[in-house]
Amino acid sequence: MSNLSIMIPKSHPRYHSLMKREKLIEYFERGIVATAGLIAHGRGETFDYLLGERTTKFALEAERAAVAKMITAKNPVISVNGNVTALAAKEVVKLSRLTNAKIEVNLFYRTEERIKKIVKEFEKYGVKILGDKPDALIPRLEHKRALCTTEGIYSSDVVLVPLEDGDRAQALKKMGKFVITIDLNPLSRTARAADITIVDELTRALRNMIEFSRVITKENSEKILSNYRNREILSRALTHIKERLEKLATDSQALRV
Repeated sequence: MSNLSIMIPKSHPRYHSLMKREKLIEYFERGIVATAGLIAHGRGETFDYLLGERTTKFALEAERAAVAKMITAKNPVISVNGNVTALAAKEVVKLSRLTNAKIEVNLFYRTEERIKKIVKEFEKYGVKILGDKPDALIPRLEHKRALCTTEGIYSSDVVLVPLEDGDRAQALKKMGKFVITIDLNPLSRTARAADITIVDELTRALRNMIEFSRVITKENSEKILSNYRNREILSRALTHIKERLEKLATDSQALRV
């Protein structure tokens, strides 16, 4: 148990957020999370504040559609990095089993040591994870992030890329992949490039997707996907933030500290 978890009671309104920060620090010290990953998490928290730190109706619609697409895919893959490993390895494993998706590690700040540590972390849950022995390259991506496996991302038809870099999301799209992302920033390149953008916090999104995976079938997936419009989801996310800020700006009670 960390010192922070001892000091902060579960009744604290920021308890879960503080615990996630503590977990990221722990995994940073273990060499799994990159320094830039800590910065990225802080940026995501900002957007979560703007959204109200809750799953919205439009996020649920995107999560539902994402599951529908994954369970009907021929070779779905979940791409993971250090932050995803630190915050949601258990949830990723559950979702992968329910959707028959492979898991592949891919890092922007790639070192063999970090790769091995992430692979080992997932092996605790008894799953095989790809990416430690890449044998293919994502075209049009001049970076180590181009490294991937033929069995996984290279031959996939659907890729779930949580907390993704925009360049790689765009490169995957150019390969003809159906890209699903979890991104709290509806303005990011990744959010705008993806076929399905889940504007929600990572752990909330994955838990919702796990529940959807238990009830959605291949038979009803087609209807779910036919009614889904990602541009509308992004528009609703921005409108939600705008209207919430306007309300807060005029609500003197809400602004009291």
